[in-house]
Amino acid sequence: MKTAMLSLLIMLLIFSCNQKPENEVKETKTEVSKVATSNPLEGAWELVGYYNYMDNKVIDSFNTSEGYRQVKMYTPTKVMWSKYIPTDSSEWFGYGSYTVNGEELIEILEYGSEMMSKIIEEKKEFKHELIINGDTFSQIEIDEDGNRIYAENYKRIE
Repeated sequence: MKTAMLSLLIMLLIFSCNQKPENEVKETKTEVSKVATSNPLEGAWELVGYYNYMDNKVIDSFNTSEGYRQVKMYTPTKVMWSKYIPTDSSEWFGYGSYTVNGEELIEILEYGSEMMSKIIEEKKEFKHELIINGDTFSQIEIDEDGNRIYAENYKRIE
Protein backbone atom coordinates (compact mmCIF):
# COMPACT_ATOMS: atom_id res chain seq x y z
CA MET A 1 0.00 0.00 0.00
CA LYS A 2 2.83 2.42 0.79
CA THR A 3 4.35 1.70 -2.61
CA ALA A 4 1.06 2.41 -4.36
CA MET A 5 0.62 5.66 -2.42
CA LEU A 6 4.17 6.70 -3.21
CA SER A 7 3.66 5.93 -6.90
CA LEU A 8 0.41 7.89 -6.93
CA LEU A 9 2.08 10.86 -5.26
CA ILE A 10 4.95 10.83 -7.77
CA MET A 11 2.46 10.64 -10.67
CA LEU A 12 0.52 13.62 -9.29
CA LEU A 13 3.71 15.63 -8.89
CA ILE A 14 4.79 14.89 -12.47
CA PHE A 15 1.42 15.84 -13.97
CA SER A 16 1.08 18.97 -11.85
CA CYS A 17 4.53 20.21 -12.92
CA ASN A 18 3.69 19.87 -16.62
CA GLN A 19 0.51 21.93 -16.50
CA LYS A 20 0.77 25.54 -17.72
CA PRO A 21 -0.85 28.27 -15.67
CA GLU A 22 -3.96 29.76 -17.26
CA ASN A 23 -2.72 33.36 -17.12
CA GLU A 24 0.76 32.65 -18.48
CA VAL A 25 2.21 35.46 -20.56
CA LYS A 26 3.38 34.18 -23.90
CA GLU A 27 6.62 35.59 -25.24
CA THR A 28 6.34 37.10 -28.69
CA LYS A 29 9.31 37.47 -30.92
CA THR A 30 9.78 40.80 -32.63
CA GLU A 31 12.20 40.88 -35.48
CA VAL A 32 14.05 44.12 -36.01
CA SER A 33 15.21 44.62 -39.54
CA LYS A 34 17.42 47.31 -40.92
CA VAL A 35 15.56 49.57 -43.26
CA ALA A 36 17.39 49.70 -46.52
CA THR A 37 17.67 53.20 -47.83
CA SER A 38 17.40 53.89 -51.52
CA ASN A 39 19.46 57.04 -51.00
CA PRO A 40 23.16 56.18 -50.81
CA LEU A 41 24.08 59.71 -49.61
CA GLU A 42 21.96 59.52 -46.48
CA GLY A 43 24.24 59.68 -43.42
CA ALA A 44 27.29 61.57 -42.18
CA TRP A 45 30.42 62.11 -44.26
CA GLU A 46 33.83 63.64 -43.65
CA LEU A 47 36.01 65.36 -46.23
CA VAL A 48 39.28 63.46 -46.64
CA GLY A 49 40.88 65.08 -49.67
CA TYR A 50 40.73 66.84 -53.02
CA TYR A 51 41.48 66.24 -56.69
CA ASN A 52 42.45 68.93 -59.18
CA TYR A 53 41.66 68.24 -62.84
CA MET A 54 43.05 69.29 -66.19
CA ASP A 55 41.48 68.03 -69.41
CA ASN A 56 39.09 65.99 -67.21
CA LYS A 57 41.99 64.00 -65.72
CA VAL A 58 43.27 64.16 -62.15
CA ILE A 59 46.54 66.09 -62.17
CA ASP A 60 46.92 66.59 -58.41
CA SER A 61 45.47 65.12 -55.24
CA PHE A 62 45.96 66.04 -51.62
CA ASN A 63 44.51 65.22 -48.22
CA THR A 64 43.00 67.69 -45.79
CA SER A 65 45.41 69.58 -43.52
CA GLU A 66 46.14 68.63 -39.91
CA GLY A 67 43.20 69.71 -37.71
CA TYR A 68 40.98 70.71 -40.67
CA ARG A 69 37.52 69.15 -40.57
CA GLN A 70 34.57 69.33 -42.89
CA VAL A 71 31.50 67.20 -42.27
CA LYS A 72 28.33 66.86 -44.37
CA MET A 73 25.14 65.27 -43.16
CA TYR A 74 22.36 64.15 -45.47
CA THR A 75 18.82 63.22 -44.45
CA PRO A 76 16.37 62.04 -47.12
CA THR A 77 15.86 65.64 -48.32
CA LYS A 78 18.13 67.98 -46.34
CA VAL A 79 21.86 68.67 -46.22
CA MET A 80 23.93 70.44 -43.61
CA TRP A 81 27.66 70.91 -43.57
CA SER A 82 30.20 72.54 -41.33
CA LYS A 83 33.85 73.32 -41.74
CA TYR A 84 36.50 73.87 -39.10
CA ILE A 85 39.82 75.44 -40.06
CA PRO A 86 42.16 75.76 -37.04
CA THR A 87 43.95 78.79 -38.50
CA ASP A 88 40.73 80.65 -39.41
CA SER A 89 38.41 82.26 -36.85
CA SER A 90 35.57 82.45 -39.41
CA GLU A 91 32.64 80.10 -39.05
CA TRP A 92 31.66 78.01 -42.05
CA PHE A 93 28.39 76.11 -42.29
CA GLY A 94 25.41 75.80 -44.57
CA TYR A 95 21.96 74.25 -44.57
CA GLY A 96 19.45 73.50 -47.29
CA SER A 97 17.89 70.86 -49.46
CA TYR A 98 19.37 68.61 -52.10
CA THR A 99 18.46 66.23 -54.89
CA VAL A 100 20.36 63.56 -56.73
CA ASN A 101 19.53 63.18 -60.41
CA GLY A 102 21.54 60.27 -61.73
CA GLU A 103 25.14 61.41 -61.47
CA GLU A 104 24.28 65.01 -60.54
CA LEU A 105 24.11 66.39 -57.00
CA ILE A 106 22.20 69.65 -56.62
CA GLU A 107 22.33 71.46 -53.27
CA ILE A 108 20.13 74.50 -52.70
CA LEU A 109 21.28 76.34 -49.59
CA GLU A 110 18.76 78.28 -47.50
CA TYR A 111 21.13 79.83 -44.98
CA GLY A 112 24.61 79.58 -43.56
CA SER A 113 27.27 81.19 -41.47
CA GLU A 114 28.06 84.87 -41.98
CA MET A 115 30.71 84.06 -44.59
CA MET A 116 28.51 81.51 -46.34
CA SER A 117 25.46 83.81 -46.29
CA LYS A 118 27.38 86.29 -48.46
CA ILE A 119 27.98 83.52 -51.00
CA ILE A 120 24.34 82.35 -50.79
CA GLU A 121 23.15 85.89 -51.60
CA GLU A 122 24.91 85.54 -54.96
CA LYS A 123 24.41 81.83 -55.57
CA LYS A 124 22.02 79.44 -53.80
CA GLU A 125 22.22 76.44 -56.09
CA PHE A 126 25.34 74.32 -56.30
CA LYS A 127 25.55 71.59 -58.96
CA HIS A 128 28.21 68.90 -58.91
CA GLU A 129 28.97 65.69 -60.71
CA LEU A 130 28.47 62.91 -58.18
CA ILE A 131 30.42 59.66 -57.97
CA ILE A 132 29.39 57.30 -55.17
CA ASN A 133 31.42 54.19 -54.45
CA GLY A 134 30.14 52.40 -51.33
CA ASP A 135 31.32 54.38 -48.31
CA THR A 136 33.04 57.11 -50.33
CA PHE A 137 31.78 59.80 -52.66
CA SER A 138 33.20 62.64 -54.72
CA GLN A 139 31.40 65.84 -55.63
CA ILE A 140 33.08 67.34 -58.66
CA GLU A 141 32.87 70.99 -59.66
CA ILE A 142 32.21 71.38 -63.39
CA ASP A 143 32.96 74.51 -65.44
CA GLU A 144 30.55 76.12 -67.92
CA ASP A 145 31.94 73.91 -70.72
CA GLY A 146 31.29 70.70 -68.77
CA ASN A 147 34.92 70.10 -67.80
CA ARG A 148 35.93 68.89 -64.35
CA ILE A 149 37.76 71.48 -62.22
CA TYR A 150 38.19 69.95 -58.77
CA ALA A 151 36.62 67.35 -56.50
CA GLU A 152 35.92 67.10 -52.81
CA ASN A 153 36.29 63.49 -51.66
CA TYR A 154 34.36 62.20 -48.65
CA LYS A 155 34.26 59.03 -46.56
CA ARG A 156 31.25 57.83 -44.61
CA ILE A 157 31.56 58.28 -40.83
CA GLU A 158 28.03 57.07 -40.02
